[in-house]
Amino acid sequence: MKRFTGRVVKRFPCPLPTVVDVHQHLWPEPLVEALRRRTRAPRLVGWTLHLEGEPPYEVDPATHDLAARAGTDRADGVGLTLLSLSAPLGLERLPAEESTPLLDGWHGLADDVGDAHGLWAAPRLVEPDPAELAATLARPRVHGLQVPADAMGSPARLEALAPLLAVAEAADVPVLVHPGPAVPTDPTDAALPGWWPALTSYVAQQAAAWFAWHVAGRALLPRLRVAFVGLAGLAPLHHERLTQRGGTLGAIDRGVFYETSSYGARAVDAMARVVGVDPLVLGSDRPYAVATDLSADPGLGEAFSHAVRSANPHHLLQGGPR
Repeated sequence: MKRFTGRVVKRFPCPLPTVVDVHQHLWPEPLVEALRRRTRAPRLVGWTLHLEGEPPYEVDPATHDLAARAGTDRADGVGLTLLSLSAPLGLERLPAEESTPLLDGWHGLADDVGDAHGLWAAPRLVEPDPAELAATLARPRVHGLQVPADAMGSPARLEALAPLLAVAEAADVPVLVHPGPAVPTDPTDAALPGWWPALTSYVAQQAAAWFAWHVAGRALLPRLRVAFVGLAGLAPLHHERLTQRGGTLGAIDRGVFYETSSYGARAVDAMARVVGVDPLVLGSDRPYAVATDLSADPGLGEAFSHAVRSANPHHLLQGGPR
């Protein structure tokens, strides 16, 4: 894969709204229809989702209605919602002839959303094209790039992914690190609860991606802003164990952010004691998770709430000093 050498800086035409939710999901109709045309996972049969490594999941079509979602966001006081492709589907790593119509169906949503919504772009990881990705990132309503955490789960994987991440760095847009496909479970574990992947594989992927970035990321991509979904699997909270095992936490990377979805005030407070308040950004993970108390007042003070819901997301998306 050729490394992208251009620099096309993305500039947003106006200041961002007060409250930003950096992580929600919504499937546009072209993506749904493309998933239904498939004969093997990932695929939709009606509204039943079939994935490798996870039990069948019944999708509620009402949760993927853009107008209804906009109403919910307005009621929560959210001025800008960033929609991301569900990386556990694994669409990014399908062969190019399979991934292209699916990703086109996703990116087409950028033409349908208004000022209150934006998209995270999704890359092709098989036969990637940095110039194609640069063009996607330059589209209106596209605010950054999302990558699956398992694609950067070690320093070597991160180095292999760096040419695509460099496209986002050149465009001056952030990267969102989101859990990828769940690790397949033993077929005899059919009785596992539905939340199993979210509390095992997803958390482990986020932590591994954070540690890979901690080891090698900044040397590879000195200007990139990167946000880890789900508080990076709480990886920074392991700093004492890291030290015991021969590593070091070192200085806080001011270009790294931590999205809050599925966690409440206790976990966020614990993270703030390690990395500070400045890197924490609001994310709800709708419709797969219910908005936590961080969507309102987390009970940690008005300034804290403003930072997580407004000031910090602005810095993630637009850069500038924190």
